[in-house]
Amino acid sequence: MKKIDLHIHTTFSDGTLTPEEVVKLAKENGLSAISITDHDGIRGVAIAEKIGKELGIEVVPGVEISAKRENRSVHILGYFIDLHNQKLNDFFQYMRDERMKKAEKMVIKLREHNIDIKMEDVLVYSGNGGIGRPHIAEVLIAKGVVRNFKDAFYRYLGDGKSCYVSKANVPTKSVIELINNAGGIAVLAHPSSGNVEEFIPEFVKEGIKGLEAYYPKYSKAKIQEYLDLTDKYNLVPTGGSDCHGDRGECIKIGEFWVEYDVLERLKRKASIDT
Repeated sequence: MKKIDLHIHTTFSDGTLTPEEVVKLAKENGLSAISITDHDGIRGVAIAEKIGKELGIEVVPGVEISAKRENRSVHILGYFIDLHNQKLNDFFQYMRDERMKKAEKMVIKLREHNIDIKMEDVLVYSGNGGIGRPHIAEVLIAKGVVRNFKDAFYRYLGDGKSCYVSKANVPTKSVIELINNAGGIAVLAHPSSGNVEEFIPEFVKEGIKGLEAYYPKYSKAKIQEYLDLTDKYNLVPTGGSDCHGDRGECIKIGEFWVEYDVLERLKRKASIDT
């Protein structure tokens, strides 16, 4: 049985593993195919593809884009996207700029709470990646302000907390169209997160083609519920670990996987719709 993982993050967003390390671990742990799905950017994909060819690991071009629906956070996965699509790359530059602005605002709020933190500190942890809350949390942990990631988000960085700053307000329809116009397949990521399940029929009308039905935190009953929805709306059920490397309590590469048939169905969908 060929095992795959279609949801992995690297140091090019908020993961702790480089694309090279991800592919090597995938090989060591018996995976046949993976997808690099960094937040709002694709700079790690080509690197992973190169190493994948050397090691015999299939690397599916992917991304995870943040969007909004009625002020709720929605994450849209895009598979088989054209890495050279100009509109897509222009959008990712915009999102990198917005992430930087958001981080700067959060740092200001933390300083207003008498916490000694500077943007220079955060940039040490974000490196080449799109800057995010986990990088700020790492600074707070290193400085002894909080005990761990859970503590950082509970006290300061979580949605609605005192130092939280909302993301750029990009409509789901715009994100789905962007992915589809770049030759990709748009998939709703972890639909239980953010209380967005009720919008699935509307996402289908906007052009979503898949739903992440297999996810480490889901019970068998929840998985079956999503599989029923994929049958109802003719969506491809996808799945992945959402691995972020060694950060927090993240699932490690190889600990969660789905069968290769999932990728075959995704490929058939891409062939039919493009």
